[in-house]
Amino acid sequence: MDEFKQKLMGLLNKQPPKIPSMGFDDSNYHFPQMPTLSINSKTAQDSDRPADQDILESIEAAYFSTSDDFDICRFELMKLPEILDCHQIQQDFKNLKQQHSVVSKKVLQMILEHQSSCNDEFKNIQVILEHLTETLNQCRESRRQLAVCDKQCSSSLGILANYRKRKLSQRLLSNLNMIKNLHSFDKRCQQLLKDEDYVGAISELKRCQKTAIKYRHFSCVAALTYKLQETLENTDTKFDRILAEMCYHFDSERYRKLQLAYDLLEKSQVAMIDNIHVHYITAIYNSSFNIVNSFVASTDVLESGVNGGKNPYKTLCQSVPQDCFISCLVQLCKVLFKIVLSYHQLAIWYNNIEESQDEGDLDLESSMGKQKLEHNVVKIWDDVQRKVSSLLLNAHLAAYKFDQFVQVLKVVHRLIQVGEEFCGSKSEDLQESIRKQSVCYFKNYHAQRLEELKIFMENEMWEICPVKPAFSILQLQEFKSVRSALKNYKNTPQMSPTTPVYSTNSTECSSCHSQDGSSVTGTYFVRYANHGTPFDGSLDETIIEEDILAVNDNKGSGYFSEDSEEDEEAEELKREFVDEERNPNKNNENKRRHQENCPILTNTTLSVLRQVGKYLQMSRLLKSISFQIISCMNQLFDYYLYSVHLFFASDLAVSGNNLYTEELSMTLRKISDNMIFEPPIQETEFTMPEGYICKPSLSAMVELKSPEKLHGLAERVVAVESLIFLSKQYEFLQDYLEHLIPQTNRIMLQQFFSQNVVSVMHLRKPVYMSVVAQAFDLRQILTSMSKINWEVKEVMSQHNSYIDLILREVQIFRLRLDEVAHKVPISTEVYKVLWESIAHIVTHTLVQGFSDAKKCSNAGRALMQLDFTQFLMKFEKISSLKPVPHKEYVENYVKAFYLPEMELEKWIKDHKEYSSKHLFGLVCCACQSNKKIRQRLLQIIEETEKGLFGR
Repeated sequence: MDEFKQKLMGLLNKQPPKIPSMGFDDSNYHFPQMPTLSINSKTAQDSDRPADQDILESIEAAYFSTSDDFDICRFELMKLPEILDCHQIQQDFKNLKQQHSVVSKKVLQMILEHQSSCNDEFKNIQVILEHLTETLNQCRESRRQLAVCDKQCSSSLGILANYRKRKLSQRLLSNLNMIKNLHSFDKRCQQLLKDEDYVGAISELKRCQKTAIKYRHFSCVAALTYKLQETLENTDTKFDRILAEMCYHFDSERYRKLQLAYDLLEKSQVAMIDNIHVHYITAIYNSSFNIVNSFVASTDVLESGVNGGKNPYKTLCQSVPQDCFISCLVQLCKVLFKIVLSYHQLAIWYNNIEESQDEGDLDLESSMGKQKLEHNVVKIWDDVQRKVSSLLLNAHLAAYKFDQFVQVLKVVHRLIQVGEEFCGSKSEDLQESIRKQSVCYFKNYHAQRLEELKIFMENEMWEICPVKPAFSILQLQEFKSVRSALKNYKNTPQMSPTTPVYSTNSTECSSCHSQDGSSVTGTYFVRYANHGTPFDGSLDETIIEEDILAVNDNKGSGYFSEDSEEDEEAEELKREFVDEERNPNKNNENKRRHQENCPILTNTTLSVLRQVGKYLQMSRLLKSISFQIISCMNQLFDYYLYSVHLFFASDLAVSGNNLYTEELSMTLRKISDNMIFEPPIQETEFTMPEGYICKPSLSAMVELKSPEKLHGLAERVVAVESLIFLSKQYEFLQDYLEHLIPQTNRIMLQQFFSQNVVSVMHLRKPVYMSVVAQAFDLRQILTSMSKINWEVKEVMSQHNSYIDLILREVQIFRLRLDEVAHKVPISTEVYKVLWESIAHIVTHTLVQGFSDAKKCSNAGRALMQLDFTQFLMKFEKISSLKPVPHKEYVENYVKAFYLPEMELEKWIKDHKEYSSKHLFGLVCCACQSNKKIRQRLLQIIEETEKGLFGR
């Protein structure tokens, strides 16, 4: 403030600046005079002074602040501008003076208005002060009088007090003796309750109540009466608590005591059963909630308050972590099984009581109680179903691995079996819930397996996977849970020759094994009556060691010998190896026999078989969608069949009309139409229809063009024979598959086996013909035959050179075939198909060459027979085929040259196996001299050809 005053005085005393003379007149500096403002409020003019009310309203709100930190001077100084204006400062000062004056006047006015009220209050204060003074004097006088009394009467008052205490003590002693007598009854009741002698406890309580009523004129006894009544009520509550405990573990002796106690309490058996039913329902809900809540408590749901005990059970099920779901499901099923087992034992207890009593001794109440108990069985199980179904439907199982999902199926399936044994229920809720989850899961799972199979096919090198001679699909880990069931449903005529025959006891039946693969020696309620649950430990008790790969052991110690046939085979192998040491010349023969006994399969085949095992596990656990699962399992086989045909028969260089059977053609066409998707060549992005899979492509590492390797014959043999091995394994499973699916769908399954599976054997012809057609230079043979002069006059003793050319190529094929046989075991069936294919293509090539002859004499026809006879003789020695197939095809054609013209016409109409070109050549050579007959026969051939094409 002092600083402000100094600045203000300096501003007022400031001298005007001297202006230098610049030649202007003084009149140029006349300025209007500023009005003079006085800082003295008394001298301020009030002509333009506003009204008091307006001045009060113009006061800033800061001046009414009650804060101790508020500084009025600093508040005003903060409002000053950087460049001070004296006139403005005076004007502000004037306004502040006016505001101060108006406020002072207003305050004085208000003081005057309330002065009378203030005086009245002061008078009241004076009156209160006088009353307080008077009260204080009375207190002092009372204290003085009490001090005098204490000094004069202390001894007399002590005597009276002691006498009063003696009377009270005598009365109290009498009451305590009575209470002591009554208290012994209460202690006895508590001891009886502790010893679970409920009948004795209730009897003691009732006797104690009668005694208390007799002496209820005493107040303490009346209180004891209430206590006894409370004890009786607490006893009833304790009975309820014991009933709640029995929901988890039923004790027949304890329950018998409770029933007798309820009879003393005059409660009916129907009421007791209703009460225990409520306890079971409560136990199911509380146990389910607590189990699920224990798995949710470890997540963020706890922080958000979902498992605070106020949220519904469904919300908790939605919050179970995915990695904890299976453990949660197993624990839930264990607890629920204990509850169901307890109720089952309760029902058995009532049945035993009923059987022990005579029919005439049963009263209406007991009969109604038993009926109510049986009626509540279904309600109990329905509640169990709902709890487990809610957990299943709110789980996210799509991302689970197969083994995890199968474990869920096993748990649910075993729970369904428990329900069927408990009350004969089919557990529709459980089946529907697991069906919904399974349909969604299996749809994605099967699509992934098809893609996986496509990758296997495109990267398969078609080499033999070395397995033991006694290999069986039942030795795979994926088939361990269905091994016993497959023994029961096997079909011996359809078994694979590589599959060991298992002896089946006539007394063994499928009912001795549960659907989830574990052996069942009795009912669940009998097996787990005392301890454990069906969900403890592993759900599959059949554990086998997978040992399928062959090892290089000259003593044959690495082979299975579980069954009799395997033992005999192992002993035979040992004898062979001993013979090899004694006679080395037999080594090749024994090795070949051993290779022929080994199954031919690839890594892809083994992978498909493992998937088949997994599909079987799901099929037997999901009867409702078993047909869909088995149909998808059959798609794996179809895709394998289609891929092998696509890879190894698409390069067939000759016509395949006579090579494909009707079943094989129909199967391949059906697979291509319903399963294979060929993406557009020009489009990089496309949408593949659901249920389809892209067309596979052969690996670039597989060589099919090398003549030295017979155009990939080794790979073709491995591919086709592994497919045949796979088909035999499917045939082995046929009876069991028919058992799994509904009766209405078995026709479609049988159609799959009669067409798709059976047609695999016919795939050998087109695949191996692809090798043979490329191994023989048919063009060179036909060129060599076209140079032969068939219009000779005499029959030569030497056959033509083209026969040597054919036989040389046959010998080369035989040498290369032997080289392939050292790498891949070739069975007798494969050898037969290969040599039949050679005979087929050579005979048709000979007929083709013979039909190209423009002219032919009788000697030329004899030369044709000579050439063909020479070929047959040499070919039989090389191929060991007797008789050579298709030789009639050539012989009949050559003999047709000798037929008369009329018989030739009939021969042409009867032999439609020859092409029109072959028949044209025959007619042209046979009817050289008679143009009219030749034209007529050629016209018949054309009409026959048109009729065939028209059909």
